[in-house]
Amino acid sequence: MALFKTRNRRSSSPSYVSTLVTLGFIALCIFGVWMLNSNSRLSSQPDEEESTATTARTAVDTSETRNNDFSTSDAKNTEETVETRTVVPKIEEQKETPTAVYGDNPGHLPEDAIKSDDKNINNDQNKQQSAVRDSQISEESSIMQKEQVSVIQESNLQNDEKASEENKKEEEENTKPQDVTESNDANAAESQEQSTGQQSFDTQGSKNDEDEANKEQLREDKGESEEKQSSLSSKVESEKNNVKPKAKKGRNSKKTWSTQVDQSQIEKKRQKGDESGGSEEKQQDYKWSLCNVTAGADYIPCLDNEKAIKMLHSTKHFEHRERHCPEDAPTCLVPLPEGYKTPIRWPNSRDKIWYHNVPHVMLAEVKGHQNWVKMTGEYLTFPGGGTQFIHGALHYIDFLQQAEAGIAWGKHSRVILDVGCGVGSFGGFLFERDVIAMSLAPKDEHEAQVQFALERGIPAISAVMGSQRLPFPSGVFDLIHCARCRVPWHVEGGKLLLELNRVLRPGGYFAWSATPVYQKLEEDVQIWKEMTSLTKDMCWELVTINKDELNHVGAAIYRKPTSNECYEQREKNEPPLCKDDDDPNAAWYVPLQACMHKVPTNKAERGARWPEVWPQRLQKAPYWLNNSQVGIYGKPASKDFVEDTERWKNVMDELTNIGVTWANVRNAMDMRAAYGGFAAALKELPIWVFNIVNIDAPDTLPIIYERGLFGIYHDWCESFSTYPRSYDLLHADKLFSKIKERCKLAPIIAEVDRIVRPGGMLVVRDERSIISEVETLLKSLHWEIIYSKEQESLLSAKKGTWRPITIASS
Repeated sequence: MALFKTRNRRSSSPSYVSTLVTLGFIALCIFGVWMLNSNSRLSSQPDEEESTATTARTAVDTSETRNNDFSTSDAKNTEETVETRTVVPKIEEQKETPTAVYGDNPGHLPEDAIKSDDKNINNDQNKQQSAVRDSQISEESSIMQKEQVSVIQESNLQNDEKASEENKKEEEENTKPQDVTESNDANAAESQEQSTGQQSFDTQGSKNDEDEANKEQLREDKGESEEKQSSLSSKVESEKNNVKPKAKKGRNSKKTWSTQVDQSQIEKKRQKGDESGGSEEKQQDYKWSLCNVTAGADYIPCLDNEKAIKMLHSTKHFEHRERHCPEDAPTCLVPLPEGYKTPIRWPNSRDKIWYHNVPHVMLAEVKGHQNWVKMTGEYLTFPGGGTQFIHGALHYIDFLQQAEAGIAWGKHSRVILDVGCGVGSFGGFLFERDVIAMSLAPKDEHEAQVQFALERGIPAISAVMGSQRLPFPSGVFDLIHCARCRVPWHVEGGKLLLELNRVLRPGGYFAWSATPVYQKLEEDVQIWKEMTSLTKDMCWELVTINKDELNHVGAAIYRKPTSNECYEQREKNEPPLCKDDDDPNAAWYVPLQACMHKVPTNKAERGARWPEVWPQRLQKAPYWLNNSQVGIYGKPASKDFVEDTERWKNVMDELTNIGVTWANVRNAMDMRAAYGGFAAALKELPIWVFNIVNIDAPDTLPIIYERGLFGIYHDWCESFSTYPRSYDLLHADKLFSKIKERCKLAPIIAEVDRIVRPGGMLVVRDERSIISEVETLLKSLHWEIIYSKEQESLLSAKKGTWRPITIASS
């Protein structure tokens, strides 16, 4: 009894070891006799139980239970020891729950149960441990000494394993109070190495048990053992069970260590969430649906707002054709027409398009005889005619220049406005004269006329001469054309013609080809009389009236004055001059006024001089930009202009490198144009670029027109006045980061999806967080991401043909 107590106190005296060896030998003999007597009973146990017991004994740091060899001699002695407890294994329970840890005080169980469990476990351990330890015992020891030392080592191992068992149990069963005993660092290593199939006790050489005992006692004195064993045991247990170790409760508990990988990923995710306002996660779950509207595949949200149109008090001034945007920008998607195909490429598209892309035949039926459009098999064909030029637009274009040589297509006259454009043939053939025309027509009973123009690759916009100003600056068009455009110019004091006067450049031309010019019907005669009086009061000069013998039409060509002298000499102030505080450039939802703005007279003021001839005007800074003005990039305006031009001069190659195939691009849009440098850089390509100047951005649109380019004012918080599937390429430079301050991105991306053709592309240059957010939205729309580099703040993506199945609620 005293000897067991002395061993448990880990005495290091030589006499103690000798006594232990003797007692161990005696115990082994008794154990062998007992084993022989009980052999018959052991052999009757199923092989499965023996195999389970062996496995449970070998895998020390899984949820097995352990016992002490010395408990077979006297169970009471274990109750008196300070550091060692006997643990009773429950093999059947381990089979069902291999991760559970069981440990009980032997005083709480029957003595027979303890002995019965010891038999199987000790027998297996003797076989395993003796084979491992024999080669590491001193050569001076006898075979008997080897067996004795093996028993002693096994006893120490079991003591250590019990301590490790207690620590693991405390971690996994935090709610159960445990009697935890102290253990050492070597024991922790033993538990870890056995779980991975390695030997731990002999890794440091031929140290004997006394050395290990002494070192263990020193560690216990320093209070190191329990803390180290707990962390190591928890680590091994978590690796085996593929779960994270639970933190211990109590005064010694510690939080689970995080890896640098986890911390970095969490931080990057947090920063991205901060930058994007935390909206990206919501956008990943965004559910799209088809628009539930009468217009179907031709839906233009701000022109097809049936609810707003029904509430109009009057449609006298074509208010129902003007913009009435929904209060909440739509996030639904427009369906594709059945049978939609990749559009025919320019220049072939000027002459024919796929019928199924714009499946409307009314114009072919009512205007076919005028060579507007014809139905030819699966194509809609365009002979190039119009109401005023049945025999072709190109002849008519040359006729106008012959009537007034000062027009000088492609030199003096570069940017024009075609009001009531029909299917856009006039503007389409003007490209051959190096002229760009903004074709304008309402969405009216002449179904899809603007859509025909855009499908053909001709610039056009859905708008009407109604009750509001057109979305253009003042004095920017070199020429305005109207061929049977059905606009009542002469009514209400000439309010609509005065709007043309606002946007026409001083010295610019108005070419009017209509029946009042050349027919003598009573109505025509009356209109001509009123037009003559009105234009005279407006100080417009009637340059010429000519008749086209081939088409049997005539045209009157007027010219706007370049000075205020005529205005000052009028007998009557009718139409009146606008007030001095009336801004002629204000054009976003501004009501029309029946007044005229004075012509600029200061030689340094815009509009006082005609621009340089084309193409010199493209690269040269406007004369009215001077160094006293600050440009949008913070430098003097003229230097800003030059730098913007330099910035974009290589854009064709840049976009080619990120997936843009220029052969597939005809209709392009710069969604946030500055000085028009992006469009200017693409001059040599057979494409046209519509420059959009946002209403909250510096007003640089007059500079764009001065360069011989064109554009429009717009607010991207609203829908654009164009048909679906209009553009091959959209370019957005810093647009989304700016617009996000006022409206959500999802409706804007839905609008992008609406106006881009299948196979068309979007190129975005913006902040890194915006690039990520836009990419997420585009992926939800099943766009193909061609190029995405947040470090370069650049993204390019291609639209597919995917459409959702669900339909939005009405």
